[in-house]
Amino acid sequence: MTPITEVEGRRLALSNLDKVLYPATGTTKGEVLHYYAITAAKPLLAHLRDRPVSFLRYPDGPDGQLFFTKNPPPGTPSWVRTAPVPHHEEKQATQVVVQDLASLTWAANLVVEFHTPQWRADAPGIADRMVFDLDPGAPATVVECCAVAVWLRGRLAADGLPAYGKTSGSKGLHLLVPLEPTPADRVSAYAKRLAVEAEQELPELVVRRMKRALRPGKVFVDFSQNAAAKTTATPYTLRARPEPTVSAPVTWAEIEECRTPGKLVFLAGDMGARLERYGDLLGPLIDADRARPLPISR
Repeated sequence: MTPITEVEGRRLALSNLDKVLYPATGTTKGEVLHYYAITAAKPLLAHLRDRPVSFLRYPDGPDGQLFFTKNPPPGTPSWVRTAPVPHHEEKQATQVVVQDLASLTWAANLVVEFHTPQWRADAPGIADRMVFDLDPGAPATVVECCAVAVWLRGRLAADGLPAYGKTSGSKGLHLLVPLEPTPADRVSAYAKRLAVEAEQELPELVVRRMKRALRPGKVFVDFSQNAAAKTTATPYTLRARPEPTVSAPVTWAEIEECRTPGKLVFLAGDMGARLERYGDLLGPLIDADRARPLPISR
């Protein structure tokens, strides 16, 4: 029998709680739901709030079928908020907006990664944050990503922009910058300019083009996720990896001191202690007083 639970007055059927989703660690679906509904709920909801969500679903674990969806999944309850979103393929589509614990628990029961754009549902294409996705090409690792992140932090600071880091939950690192609302195309152009500068300043370490042949041993500085149509793994989401890795906020000390890749791998079970110690390290992203204007193009 599928257990029924009540969350904030909403009745939810939670299925297959004993199912092992991550065989490498024996992590069950019930433990995944506990992570989302208890451990990470408060900061995760803050970063999901008012943003249309795309889901990468992996109902049979990371070794099973994976599929990406922007549309509300079949059977989405009527009380789950949705918002109209402009898409290139269609004049307008609809996406889920996860606003509360009941909606978060419902979505987590689908077994998903959460991905969100750099803008809010009430202002499509107007970014309030900027992201750099630092993706290492083997044999480079997150260690090399950290070196690039430190350079980017200095370059951003020269333009009056603070930067905050999180792991991708996969191989790399994300840098995020809180911005005053700015059209996504302007943000993309600025981010591309910094990627070009990084490649010029660190030619042995950085590549700004996606071409696979250029990437071995270097860090791809992906600025393209600032485009209005793109999304990035939401802070605190679990990833569909062999282990239940988290896209986890990290301190600059952790970035600067990283010498081995394992130092920046965080699992669901690590996050309770980290949140207790640090709070939400990405809190400045949702603090309007921390937002800064994008520099005028030179």
